Amino acid sequence: MHDPMLLERPSRTTPDVLGLVPPEVSIARAARLWLIMAQRCIRLSRRNIEALVTSLALPVMVMVLFVYLFGGAINTGTRYVTYVVPGVLVLCTGMGSANTAVAVSQDMTTGIIDRFRSMDVSGAAVLSGHVVASVVRNIASTVLVLGVALFIGFRPHVGVSAGLAAIGILLVFSLAISWVAATLGLLAGSPEAAAGFTLGLGFLPYPSSAFVRIATMPHLLQGFARHQPVTPVVESIRGLLLGTPVGSDPWTALAWCVGLVLVAAAASRALFSRRTA
Repeated sequence: MHDPMLLERPSRTTPDVLGLVPPEVSIARAARLWLIMAQRCIRLSRRNIEALVTSLALPVMVMVLFVYLFGGAINTGTRYVTYVVPGVLVLCTGMGSANTAVAVSQDMTTGIIDRFRSMDVSGAAVLSGHVVASVVRNIASTVLVLGVALFIGFRPHVGVSAGLAAIGILLVFSLAISWVAATLGLLAGSPEAAAGFTLGLGFLPYPSSAFVRIATMPHLLQGFARHQPVTPVVESIRGLLLGTPVGSDPWTALAWCVGLVLVAAAASRALFSRRTA
């Protein structure tokens, strides 16, 4: 039986900046649909135990690898676990994005979208559900990484306001990367291709300040590392968690994230319309 919330069409009075809500749909009904789709995606993730465990455990393994195998050879001016944990927290979002892209691609290739459209569920609701579920998975992964980091010696020096600011920046970055992953899932012709497309997202934290100081990189690589979105996010979270000056990095990070969300959401909308036309 259809959910009545999927069938009613109340009018909308609130403007939709991203174009994620059809004109004839209210914001409240759209939010309800997004929640339903997010719950569906989370249930699917829980059923795919192998992928879920991998996405949760891999960032922890990377952190342990860098701290205990490479940490003694990398000079960052402080304990390496203190330096690397903020970078690993950001790395979680990139690694988790592969699941989002694969899930979106699977929806586009299995015929489920036609069933949703027959129930008057918009593509925006389907994609937003994937994005919300991705953010939830990233939160779980981040909590796990932070717990292990505290166990192996990470000691943040942070007040309430700085801690909330760090969490906020990490959540906004997770939202941005999740939208980019959804776009890649729409671009891919198969789930396997979608997984391959997201390798770049998982790799992006490495040529940044996440694991080593940018000044130690080759000169040509330093330019890229200083002007890519991951570096200001990492520097903001590191500074906020450790109580060091952050300068304009938080604003730069937020500007990158907002720009990525706007571009990826608009691209996803266009790609979804083209693939379902």
